Amino acid sequence: MDIISLPIEYDKKKIDGNYRLVIAAVKRAKDLSMGLLPAITSKAKKITTLSLEEVVSGTLNILTGEAAVKANEEARKLVHKRMMDEAQQKETMPEDLTELEKDLKVYLSEKTESEQKRTIEDIFGDGQ
Repeated sequence: MDIISLPIEYDKKKIDGNYRLVIAAVKRAKDLSMGLLPAITSKAKKITTLSLEEVVSGTLNILTGEAAVKANEEARKLVHKRMMDEAQQKETMPEDLTELEKDLKVYLSEKTESEQKRTIEDIFGDGQ
């Protein structure tokens, strides 16, 4: 299949327009660039061409309408949950701190202790 030649022929029942074709190919290219494995074997050397081939061949399930809206909401919930889990892990796992961060924490804690011991008179004098 020579995917580069125009016009690109695709199943009009699965993909309802050129815009949907482009959006699906862009999203798939992004997934492929992030490390996902291709769904088909291809001679294509570029990720964009490979993603377009996958979309046109029908190997990917393209959601439209309410199904797409629900899937998008679920994906956002999962991303939010993953971010919250990562933040919680960072709070509970202080041993992952770098040496610089550890030194900074020690310095700041020592500095606050020494400042707490000083009184206002020590800082500003007798005021006379």
